[in-house]
Parts: sequence; C-alpha cells; structure tokens
Amino acid sequence: MKINMLSSLLLFLVFGSFATYAAYTATAARGQNTLPPTTITPENWPTTTGGATLDTAMETRIDELISSMTIEELVGQTIQADISDVTPEDVRRYRLGSILNGGNSAPGEDVRAEPAQWLALADEFYAASMDTTHGRKAIPILWGTDAVHGHNNIIGATIFPHNIGLGATRNPGLIQQIGEITAREVIVTGMDWTFAPTLAVVRDNRWGRTYESYSEDPEIVAEYATAIVTGLQGELNSNRFLSNQHVIATAKHFIGDGGTQRGKDQGDNIDSEIDLRDYHGAGYPPALEAGVQTVMASFSSWQGQRMHGHKTLLTDVLKTRMGFNGFVVGDWNGHAQIPGCSTKSCPIAFNAGIDMFMAPDSWRGLYQNTVAQVKSGEISRSRLDDAVRRILRVKLRSGLFEKPKPSARPLAGNYSLLGHPNHQAIARQAVQESLVLLKNQENLLPLRTDQTILVTGDGADNISQQTGGWTLSWQGTGNRNEHFPNGKSIWEGLKSAITDGGGNAVLSADGSYGQTPDVAIVVFGENPYAEFKGDLENLNYPSDKELQLLQSFQAKGIPTVAVFLSGRPLWVTPEINAADAFVVAWLPGSAGEGVADVLLRKPNGAINVDFKGKLSFSWPRTATEAKVNRGENNYDPLFPYGYGLTYKDNGTLAELPETSGLDGSETTLSNAFFAFGKAIAPWSLQATVGETSSTVVDARIQLGKALTIRSIDRAAQEDAQQFVWSGEERGAIALTGPATDYTAAAHYDDMVLAMQYRVDALPDGPVTLVAQCGDDCRADLDLTTLFTAAPLGEWTQAEIPLSRLVGAGADMAQLTALGLETTEAFSLSLSDMRLISTGE
Repeated sequence: MKINMLSSLLLFLVFGSFATYAAYTATAARGQNTLPPTTITPENWPTTTGGATLDTAMETRIDELISSMTIEELVGQTIQADISDVTPEDVRRYRLGSILNGGNSAPGEDVRAEPAQWLALADEFYAASMDTTHGRKAIPILWGTDAVHGHNNIIGATIFPHNIGLGATRNPGLIQQIGEITAREVIVTGMDWTFAPTLAVVRDNRWGRTYESYSEDPEIVAEYATAIVTGLQGELNSNRFLSNQHVIATAKHFIGDGGTQRGKDQGDNIDSEIDLRDYHGAGYPPALEAGVQTVMASFSSWQGQRMHGHKTLLTDVLKTRMGFNGFVVGDWNGHAQIPGCSTKSCPIAFNAGIDMFMAPDSWRGLYQNTVAQVKSGEISRSRLDDAVRRILRVKLRSGLFEKPKPSARPLAGNYSLLGHPNHQAIARQAVQESLVLLKNQENLLPLRTDQTILVTGDGADNISQQTGGWTLSWQGTGNRNEHFPNGKSIWEGLKSAITDGGGNAVLSADGSYGQTPDVAIVVFGENPYAEFKGDLENLNYPSDKELQLLQSFQAKGIPTVAVFLSGRPLWVTPEINAADAFVVAWLPGSAGEGVADVLLRKPNGAINVDFKGKLSFSWPRTATEAKVNRGENNYDPLFPYGYGLTYKDNGTLAELPETSGLDGSETTLSNAFFAFGKAIAPWSLQATVGETSSTVVDARIQLGKALTIRSIDRAAQEDAQQFVWSGEERGAIALTGPATDYTAAAHYDDMVLAMQYRVDALPDGPVTLVAQCGDDCRADLDLTTLFTAAPLGEWTQAEIPLSRLVGAGADMAQLTALGLETTEAFSLSLSDMRLISTGE
C-alpha cells in the first residue's frame, strides 16, 4: 500500500495534480495520439515575419532529399542522442540527425577533457553521418551543447556572468558581443549549435534556474533576445548570418518555465493566457525576428498540460501564428512526462509539434517505436516529413552540407581563442557592469589600495563558486581553481590591484588575522547548483557563518565590505546590516578581477570604475517574498527593481528590519537526508574506501577500484545516485552532518527510516546499515536479507523502524551519520532517504 501511495505521490510531483493526471491517463487510454487543447486563442498572439525567409531552391533540394529517404532514415533525423549513450557507429547505422553533450557528458566521461578531445570526437561523429556506403544518405550530424554563459563545458573557455548578472548591466550591445565570442569558442571545438538563450521571465525566485533569466521584467528579456540571437547566429539578412563565425541558437524554454507554482522546476504554470503571452512569451517574437533557428520546448506545464504535448502552443501559436520555420527540439527526455508516454514512445509529443526528440539514453527504443508509429499511421507521414523538412532546412541554412569535417573548418582547433585575452576583457567588462551596490555606508567604497585589506569568505578564492552551475559539469560542482586556466578568482584580482597600489592584501580562510586590517572584504554566497537541485522552499540564505564573521568585524570597528555571490535575490538583511558596504556580484564567471576594478581606487586615489548595475530582479523584504515582481499588487520589496547605487549617490542606509517572515515550521530541521539525487543540507554525502574519504559532489566519482558512484536518472535528470562496490576492499557511503537530536522522532513507534532504492546487482555478502552517533558511538544493522530479497532492477521502498537503530545502540540524541558499507560486490541505486511516520 505504501509503495502504491509513493507511486501516486511521484505522479503528483511530475504531473502537477491527481486530477490532471487522471484526465490525461483517460485520454491516453482512449488511444488518442494528441492531447485535448487547454484554452488558447492563437489569434490573440503576436505575428512575426518568422525570421529567415524560405528559399525556393533550398526547399526544392529538401523535397528531393525527403523523397529519396526511407522512413527509417527520416525518423533517424528526428532523434538526438547524448554522446555518453551513442557511438559514431550508432550514428552510421541509424542515421541519427543530432547528438548533444548533456551537462555531465564528455569525451571519455571526463568533464574536464582537453578541447582537442572534443574536436576529435566531433570529427568521428561527422564522418559517421557522412558515410554513404550501402546507399546511405550523407546528411551531416548536428551537435548541440549548453553554451549558456560562454562555452562553459570546455576547460579554458571564457566563462561570462550568468544571465541574471547580465540583466543588471542594461547593455544589449554587450550581450551581442558575448554571443559572438561564445559562438567563436564553440566553433573551436567543432560544435554547431548552442542551447541558448534562455528567455524565461522568472516570477518566482525559488526556482533553481532563476540565474538563467535576464530579468523578472519582460522588456529586458525581449530586448536581450534580439541581441543574444544576433550575436550567436550573426545578423539576419547579412553575409554574417550563420557564417563560419557563428552557431545555431535556441530560444528556450517555450513557454512559461519561469512562472511555475512555487518555482518548482518542471512544474505547472497556472497564469492566464494573457500573462503567458505578455510575460513569459515576451522574448520569443524578437528572437524569431532575429532569425533564431531552433526553439526548445519547456519541461513545464501550462494549466496542467505538458508543453511537450501542447499542440496548440507548439504548432498553432509558434509555428502557424508566429510563422516559425525552424525546428522545435524537446528537452532531456521531456516527452516522457506526458501521460501515456514513456522515454521510448511518445507519438503525442511528435504530433503536437516536437520535431526532434532529445532522447539522451532512450533513443534506440524511441527510434524503433517512432518508425513503427509512422508505419501504423499513429504519426502521419506528412507530420514526419514536416519535422524532417524543418531539420534539414536548418542544416542547409547553417551551411552544414557544404562545410568540411569539424576540424577543417575556420577557427576549429585554434585553441588560443578559448579564453583569449580579448574575450576575457569583455567578460571583465560584463562583471564590472553587472555588480549592484545596495549599501555604501559613509562612502566606504571605493577602497584605497595603500592599506592593509583582509579578504575572507568561502567565495574569495573560489572560481567554482563565482561561476556557479552549468560550468564544466551540469551542477557546476567539484571544480577547483586549476580547472580554470584562463580564469581569476576574486581574491586574485583584489591581490593584484592592492599590491600594485602599494597596499597589503591578506587572504584568510576563516577571517582570522595577526595585524588588524584597515578594512575587510567578505566574499560569500550560494554554492553551485543547476535546475531541479537548486529549487528552494523560501529565500532565506541558509548559512549564518558569514553573518557571524561580519558581526565580529563590526564589533571590532573594522570597516567591512560584503560581496554576495548568488544566482537570485535572497533574504540577507542581517548580513546587509552587519556590513558597511554590500555588493551583489551575482555569479560573475571567470573574470574575477572585474570585482576589484570597481571596489578599489586607482593607485592615485581616483575612482577606477564606477558601479553601473541596476537590479533586474526586485530584492525581497522577507524570506517569504519569493514572488516580489515589478508591477504586481502589493509590491513592497526591500530594494526595488532598477535599484543600484553609484559612487555619486549617498549610500548610507538606516538599520533595516530583520523580519524574515518565516514561522518556526519553515526553519525547523527537515527529516530528509537524501532526495533528488543529492544530500539535503546540513547533510553531505561521503564515500570512504580504506583510509581515503571524499565528499561526493561530482556526477561521477571513483575511489580506487573498490567503489564507483555516479548520478543516474529515475524520474528526472540525475535525481538518483548509483553505488557500485567491486568487492576488492571495504567501501562505505554515508550521509554525514552535525550532531542532530532525533530523540523526539525515535520516541514514536511509527517513525521509520524510509529508503527508496533499486538493487542493480545482488550483494555477494553482508551489507550493513551504520548509524554513527559520535566518535565512540555506532550502531550496525544487517540489511543483507532486505537487499537480496528486493526485486532486481525495480525501484522499491524499505522502512526501517528507528527503534531498531536504538536497539542496536544508536544514540539518537546525537546522530552524525547514516550509511551503508560492505566488503562484497554489490550495486545499489538510491533516490531518497528520510524519516517518515507510518501512522494514520
């Protein structure tokens, strides 16, 4: 019964509501291959020229190609597979139209692979697609990549500020330059297509993708849409359009992704059609007018209906009303979230208007089923021909049919362009212009450089933290400064400028010092994250470590500057009060010296670079103001949209009220230890083999030959972890954290430790659940029988009474770790571990 209830809960989370799910399931059960439309009136939506006009000769060539292709070859063009799950031989055999590198996919499964390895792999896939043996058609493969703030998957590339920072610059010309640079660096590694720009207008800052949005205001998003598409693709109707200096762009995620309820990733947007059009759709008409060649469907729903299956919006509005003549690509297995569909079968999505399935690991089954569905008539031949026509049109427009192999193209292999000084100069300018000054008590800033300046905080010398998610890996975790050979940390920029100005720069990890500094700079903020894992329940900044540091400097009379690294506005009012100056640096990217340019004076005492940044997102007065947006009723932010001081302004603020708006229930300890593929704070996932321990932050980690850990997909991308013990020596995984008192929970007989897991390979011997409760306190439970009896390869749930842990000797007043260990071969996947009540 509990497993059935769990399944229902998962369906609820995925599809938004039980009622919606039931309605969709009934539709699917009736055998319909499209979903009933939600209320949309296409005539109320804007028209556009559609961008690039149709070329008669090109359309004739497409006619000839399509008429000469088999159904199997046509379907192959509509499939996009991930490089971690497809080989050049697969492309040769199935005639696939596209490949992508997902956030954690790379040559040799090494997200820090050298650029030359990427280019070599591009050549291999290209050669496979152009193989004409056995009568095959030579249709060049299209490689898509998430170059969303520079060519951010590649070691050494220029990493620009994330979009939220760029929104603060109010500089569309700069945005176009960033697009141009990104395109050139993408071409260096042999790729053709970027999944950018994101045109979301985020209205709830709890969303983990808030930093991918330029603004809460549709005007900025619309203006930037033109600039970034033009930068990436080249100017429409010029000889620069899709030239060998440019790449194909993607307007995403169509439509409504920034307005889901409670900011839930892949959630449901219940806005009116007018708001969907005027807010969330604002960026699409200008992107189409600029000639954007692809549009990516959103994971999200509108009023209960998944966008991947929304024919009215994808076809009637986007393609027919707006005149879009490029192609629509799905998101990562997004079609599978439509009721009645799976990762391997979804005629509903194709019939709704998805032209290319993004089927990273499920493409074989999807290919086979789509071929069968075309032959049976579930998908009409005309729909298939239309999808392939659109894909071939984009390939022809971009010159793919005429271009040589990737390594022989202009710019390809010119690795000096990655992070080129001219590119870094633009990134540095972007950092300078994106910084927003919220407070400058008694004009503390800009600082003189001829003094002793203490620099501290977790973000001070941490390029990973300043670049954020979607950097080298999907979530941006596990990166170190040496992984950014062309980047500089904020500390490095400060140190260089202070030293050049005759001062003394001191880096302190914990804020301690010998000689009392003249001023302190504290750099802190959010750790890297990307969508899904970055969703929040409220906007409370979760750490008080930096607050204590700021308050200690304040108590000692040391003037202090706070530099806040964040992918969204958060409630940090106590930190603002404790600092003399407060700077929002967003996620500035690899040009950390841009921060020093603005914070520090020239050696002669003159202002170096003034603040220009203005808030493109309103700053919340409380931690519960997740939807504080310009133009809404009862708009009362702490700092309004457009706020941002300069050195000409009086930056002195009165003490701000420190009312978070949270009640006790919202700040109490969560009963979750592990969920959505990650440890839940304050817990962290540790792996141990022998004497070697490591915190698990990468999507894949290997400790010797004994233990391998990798992120896997259950219901969403990387929402579970797989642990593989080889049996060569003892290996352990553990969720560790500060000593936590669970005696109240353990007091109740119905409180259990619930684990959602899948046994992938039966254990060869004992597997032990370990509860740690201090240095000399440990309880062991043998779970071997549990795992050997579990259905192999199926997700299930186990419930272990806390009383069993207590009986085994666990002191629930100071629980510090929960984990599994074995010396034998065993493979287990885990998606969730938490305390629950089994009572009625």
